[in-house]
Amino acid sequence: MKHTISVLVENHAGVLARVAGLFARRGFNIDSLAVGVTDDENVSRITIVADGSAYTLEQIEKQLNKLIDVIKVKTLHNDTAVTRELVLIKVSCTPKQRAELITIAEIAKGKISDISTNSMTLELSDSKQNLDNFEELLRPYGIKEVVRTGTIAMQKGESTVRV
Repeated sequence: MKHTISVLVENHAGVLARVAGLFARRGFNIDSLAVGVTDDENVSRITIVADGSAYTLEQIEKQLNKLIDVIKVKTLHNDTAVTRELVLIKVSCTPKQRAELITIAEIAKGKISDISTNSMTLELSDSKQNLDNFEELLRPYGIKEVVRTGTIAMQKGESTVRV
């Protein structure tokens, strides 16, 4: 089962390496990893998606809490969290196909990020499943390149993961 873990850490050099090293030493696989500063420039949020049992999740949480630079660890559950990824997809595009691709982007609530003579780059921020579907819709046009971010997540409602 996939688990989304939100980790608040001190914003120092080497913290991400220590967190990733913990996963490597324990043999836990990271499916997705996203890092960014929070509203406090001294604190970063690491969002990790990892696969494993409830026991594995418990071990990950315990080990993360032992790291000096870790401030807070919170597991976010799918039913109580908003999760998003971002994808950029560059597809082959003739002038005749532009209108079709623009329509696909509009229906998916995506954006056109770049247009050139023979290609178009589309952008979409959504759930993993919707990004997978978007990519499949674009596959017949000839995908030249795909870039995806890791998952970011936030609790729904008034609950927060803060210092």
